[in-house]
Amino acid sequence: MTINEAQQQVDEWIKTVGVKYFGELTNMAILTEEVGELAKHMSRIYGEQSYKNGKVYTPEEQKNMLADEMADVLWVVLCLANQTGINLTNALEKNFEKKTVRDADRHANNEKLK
Repeated sequence: MTINEAQQQVDEWIKTVGVKYFGELTNMAILTEEVGELAKHMSRIYGEQSYKNGKVYTPEEQKNMLADEMADVLWVVLCLANQTGINLTNALEKNFEKKTVRDADRHANNEKLK
């Protein structure tokens, strides 16, 4: 699935199953919530925090939780792009160009990355 196809599928789902888009500010709050949920799992899987009640998840369960939260974040980003008329394919291509020019030597010369 391309980014454009994902934007179209989200739009179709919103208009048929979801009834209509939440407002842009509501979706921004939802995005923040979803990023927080992803951060919670990242900090427990890769950081020093543990899950409540000592719950331990298998590597497969951890991967599935991260995938689900990342997909939730992507979903809301796609909604916001649709609502604001942003073509994310074009935006990402321009972002690659910007980063390539800006960071051409930056990371290659970073001693911390060697």
